[in-house]
Amino acid sequence: MDKDQLMYPISSSSSPSPSYSKLPHHLHHVAEQMKHRRFAFQTRSQVDILDDGYRWRKYGEKSVKNNKFPRSYYRCSYRGCNVKKQIQRHSKDEEIVVTTYEGTHSHPVEKTTESFEQILRNHHIYSLTL
Repeated sequence: MDKDQLMYPISSSSSPSPSYSKLPHHLHHVAEQMKHRRFAFQTRSQVDILDDGYRWRKYGEKSVKNNKFPRSYYRCSYRGCNVKKQIQRHSKDEEIVVTTYEGTHSHPVEKTTESFEQILRNHHIYSLTL
């Protein structure tokens, strides 16, 4: 594993969310949980935003308790896609950027980037349910 880039997904899902109309009523909560899965990546970087191949629109920023760096909020700009991400520098090591993704994209990646693909190839994924 490269010492400059670390990836720690909080939870993961590689398949798109199922349609509610095809699920029995008692499984709707499972589909809702799948839409809100999260991944968190910690990357040692001088820049805050990792190019992941998707287009993002910033919709907010706020100060966070016990951290001098603000947290920025983004939505995927693809029409109908509800994926969000948050970006913030680590409070104890300002060279580390924590990027948290929520949801599953409803469309293919717009452009592949070697840097992001390299990160995914070189790191182990750890999953936890929130």
